[in-house]
Amino acid sequence: MTLPDALATTPAPSTTFVSPEFSPRPVSRGLWSTVRKYSKIVRASLVERMTYRGDFLFGTLLRFLPMVTTILLWQAIYEGSGQKDLAGFNFKEMIAYLLLTNISRMFSSMPGLAGGIAKDIREGTLKRYLVQPLNMIGYLLSYRVAHKVAYIVASFLPYALLFFLCRNYFDGLPDPVTMAAYLLSLVLSFLVGFFFEASVGMVGFWFLEVTSLLYIVMTLNFFVSGHMFPLDLLPQPWSGLLKILPFQYMAYFPAVVFLGKVKGMALVYNLLAEAGWAIGFMLLARGLYRVGLRRYSAFGG
Repeated sequence: MTLPDALATTPAPSTTFVSPEFSPRPVSRGLWSTVRKYSKIVRASLVERMTYRGDFLFGTLLRFLPMVTTILLWQAIYEGSGQKDLAGFNFKEMIAYLLLTNISRMFSSMPGLAGGIAKDIREGTLKRYLVQPLNMIGYLLSYRVAHKVAYIVASFLPYALLFFLCRNYFDGLPDPVTMAAYLLSLVLSFLVGFFFEASVGMVGFWFLEVTSLLYIVMTLNFFVSGHMFPLDLLPQPWSGLLKILPFQYMAYFPAVVFLGKVKGMALVYNLLAEAGWAIGFMLLARGLYRVGLRRYSAFGG
């Protein structure tokens, strides 16, 4: 039973209708009750996700295995090219970059989010959000926050071991300002990734079957976000074009921030741009949701 279904089983207390003109609700009280409502969803979702901490741990360990082949692959590439630097990355920086993109994707990837939204729309289970004082996007955001917290806690030791074994590929930790910018970029990458996939899932209001579309979008996202290799390796104008798009903030940008390759006003500008993309996708997701509800209909119990 999902959380919205569980909430729906609680009988609602009897109420007497009072015109809102004569009983205005204070804004501060309404905001506080909203925060309390979604914080309870976060806590309940966190308890649910931590039930499967063993699965998180085992899955994380299996994800480390491709790193061995990745290191060997890039070692062969550098030796075959006869160059110490490729697009401004030496071998150590390249491996460090690929390790850091795993952290970026830990925050920005939203497995099953878009498909879940489209499925709720197609099967009519979206109505569970409509018969309760619960916003679907707010609920899903709270649930994903809990999911990420559970995943980070469960995978902390495996990742700590991985980075300890690969410590020779790093030149130490960045300075405090760069580290703060890196952490901020990770939080913003979570918001960009969440609202982007939520927006993609909203196409279910207009298309009955979106599985193929979602597969294409997510596959392209994995490539153009810089998860496979730095975007700098691509020739112009492709490299510059992809750095304008929001997908770089899901993997590439946080990694190069940690490595100190983006500094000064360029760093400030990109953080503001990342925040702008997060707000833009949030407005897009909410707008598509409202427009989609106008043509949505569900039947049955």
